[in-house]
Amino acid sequence: IVRYLAIARDSNASPVIILNKTDLCSNVRGRIAEVEAVSLEIPIHAMSATKDEGVESLKKYIKKGTTIAFLGSSGTGKSTIINCLLGRVKQKVGAVREGDSRGRHITSSRELTIIPGGGIVIDNPGLRELRMWMNEDRLDEVFSDVMAFAARCKFRDCRHESEPGCAVKDALKGGELDNRRLQSYIKLKKELSYLATRKKEKARNTKVIFEKKISKWSKQIKKQKDRNKL
Repeated sequence: IVRYLAIARDSNASPVIILNKTDLCSNVRGRIAEVEAVSLEIPIHAMSATKDEGVESLKKYIKKGTTIAFLGSSGTGKSTIINCLLGRVKQKVGAVREGDSRGRHITSSRELTIIPGGGIVIDNPGLRELRMWMNEDRLDEVFSDVMAFAARCKFRDCRHESEPGCAVKDALKGGELDNRRLQSYIKLKKELSYLATRKKEKARNTKVIFEKKISKWSKQIKKQKDRNKL
């Protein structure tokens, strides 16, 4: 969920979290609390699309002149929610597998759907994996609460692990910051750093290959000029 929120923020979209299938959950309040701990005041709506419960709470976001995109893993019920909003079955839906509770890819392409009363919804295919492709500065904006504490750390390069004078660790001890929120930040930060390194390596390899080609072409041109002189 934090990964999706970061991507949404980076695109300048306004994220809203939907926890679907409340009819299959015995501890809805507990699940909402878990998400609240890592989402930092993002609106959260729990609903059951199959029972048409809680759909009304989503309609305030869908209005004339707005485009709404549903993102999520396969089997989360995105297409079923859209059917509820339409009041009819338009999108093909399917159940999750019993063996591993994973969803099948029912929606295979993006589709624009006009909602009665105004607004347009995009139903996207379910995602198996969501990679982070964004600037590290934007990630810091997403985790502004963590960064506010980090700004008070004794060392500017503090990793918030065992360094003395770490304000982030103090915030954890004092209950001002949730550890799950911090761990999400550290994990995504490492992933972005890794991807940035891979990108630089790829660019460097591309440059080397290009330079080799230039050298080869130069030699071929020189040989051709020498033959012409003969």
